[in-house]
Amino acid sequence: MSSTPLPSSFDGDSDFYEENRWQKLTRRLKEEPLIPLGCALTCWALYNASKSIKAGDHVRTNRMFRARIYAQGFTLVAMVAGSMYWQTDRQKRKEFDAVVAEQKAKEKNEKWIIELEARDEEAKAEKALLEARRAKARAASGSNPSASSIVDESERRRKGVLEMVEDLILSKK
Repeated sequence: MSSTPLPSSFDGDSDFYEENRWQKLTRRLKEEPLIPLGCALTCWALYNASKSIKAGDHVRTNRMFRARIYAQGFTLVAMVAGSMYWQTDRQKRKEFDAVVAEQKAKEKNEKWIIELEARDEEAKAEKALLEARRAKARAASGSNPSASSIVDESERRRKGVLEMVEDLILSKK
């Protein structure tokens, strides 16, 4: 038998690229840099409004609250415009993710089939070995004179089947 472990259909390792949270955040910041800018402007306006409230400057407070409204409007417009601009790209990304998921499922199914074929061949080889041992035992008891040739034939078959299984597993990797 081969010393390499059989592939399992329940393996959880993924060979395909998957985006983590940090990578997604940086990608989204690169795609739509105006949204974080609008959020920063809104925060800046609120900070300055709170400072002017403490200072008692009502004119500057009103100006900062208007600036906050403009910054929020800018952010909203940036979100809508960016969404419209990147809509086709996001659709392509969804299609790509669907293709990747399909490839994963296909690869998993192929590994599962190879595993089943290898186990089936192994079972056949074990059965042939068991038959050979039974024939050898019968030959030893003297009930069948041609049993040694049957034993040799079954041993050759078992070795051939094992070699085929190893070749099959190695060729599918």
